[in-house]
Amino acid sequence: MSRSDYETIVGLEIHAELSTKTKIFCSCPTEFGGEPNTHCCPICMAMPGTLPVLNEKVVEYAVKAGLATGCTISKDSKNDRKNYYYPDLPKSYQISQFDKPLCNHGAVEIEDDEGNKKEIGILRIHIEEDAGKLNHNEFGSGSLVDLNRAGVPLIEIVSEPDMRSAKEAERYMRKIKSILEYIEVSDCKMQEGSLRADVNVSVRKKGTNEFGTRTEMKNMSSFRSIVRAIEYEAERQIEVIENGGTVYQTTIRWDEVSGKTFPMRDKENADDYRYFPEPDLVAIRLSDEYIENVKKELPELPESRKLRYLTEYELSEKDSRLLTASKYLSDLFEGALKECGNAKAVANWILSDISRILNEKEMEADQIPFTASQLAKVVELIDKGTISSAIAKKVITELFENPQDPEIIIKENGWIQISDEGAIRDVVLKILEANPQSVADYKGGKDRAIGFLVGQAMKETKGKANPGMLNKMFVEEINKI
Repeated sequence: MSRSDYETIVGLEIHAELSTKTKIFCSCPTEFGGEPNTHCCPICMAMPGTLPVLNEKVVEYAVKAGLATGCTISKDSKNDRKNYYYPDLPKSYQISQFDKPLCNHGAVEIEDDEGNKKEIGILRIHIEEDAGKLNHNEFGSGSLVDLNRAGVPLIEIVSEPDMRSAKEAERYMRKIKSILEYIEVSDCKMQEGSLRADVNVSVRKKGTNEFGTRTEMKNMSSFRSIVRAIEYEAERQIEVIENGGTVYQTTIRWDEVSGKTFPMRDKENADDYRYFPEPDLVAIRLSDEYIENVKKELPELPESRKLRYLTEYELSEKDSRLLTASKYLSDLFEGALKECGNAKAVANWILSDISRILNEKEMEADQIPFTASQLAKVVELIDKGTISSAIAKKVITELFENPQDPEIIIKENGWIQISDEGAIRDVVLKILEANPQSVADYKGGKDRAIGFLVGQAMKETKGKANPGMLNKMFVEEINKI
């Protein structure tokens, strides 16, 4: 059999750190960073005699996430102790939720690999505390425990095994990230570990209904790594099966350098963890009124904003989808639009040059260093004829390096557009004299020759000439010849 005879099955368990000011069971701060063991107290260090107190905001944020993903909100849930030993888990158990999670049975919509709409089911969303962090000694002489992260509140979003490719998994996780950003319950900074996923992968022969044996990759916090890991692991499992071997339910590790997965430990079934009801916390009871009030506070979600862009600003479906996929890009668009009023121009700059630079620099949208007002100023300067689009590209690049008033940037660099007719005519005549073949081509009906001549003039003026005036003047001068 070939690779095409198999189907990949993917399920994700997404962990998102909540943007509360304090931890889930104590008043310690949740800020990222800080010197090791400075954001912790006897409660999150699990000192004997300490008792947890549930942070009400954690429940509210989890309910928001559930409502935004179409889940049913449980009015009766509880916390449980998930027992396992790990050096950065002081209590030797994690307070989580087992049989009564806050949110059940939701779904989000993505596109499959053929561009068709597809619904990915969400089994549950529950709250839990994060563990600490092991800092491994670079000289290999041991590890040190940092408990700053211990007790930071998490929601775990458990999908159904509905994804059938690595790219579908990426689109699903991006959709979840977008929703969480819009409702402002998590900053989703993957570079800081605020959003990460446990990835479950299995394969089966096409046409069969029974799932294959899955493997699990823990704490993956990069879209690129998730895609590469799923593709490799699926290929590995197929090769094992084709060679007559057996895939075992195992926790595996993805190695970014080698591009391969390696087994860590067997995980034969879910009974590896023993759950007990948490005796130190009361059950969570939510009223219909409470749930309705949280629902009323939900902001505009990506799908709704996309439809508004289609109708209100007459943007294309593709542009609307790309803009609203990121709250940060969408907010940048709306902020700039309020000041300059040119929706299509703002959208084009965000989706072309700004997105290109983000990709080149491997930056996330929330790391854009300049403001919506500064972007709006660039668009206004183009509309006024102060700078050309070619110069605007340079200004955008400079804004990433030195965010300041675009007018200051163009003055300091001498980038103000040449709109003086006499100066432009001198350039036009010089370019025409140097390119007689292009003149002949235009006279022979090849209109594209004008584009070449304008390009040469822009090169001559280092992008500072007014392209509209150039185009008009080239036609006028050629007609005189």
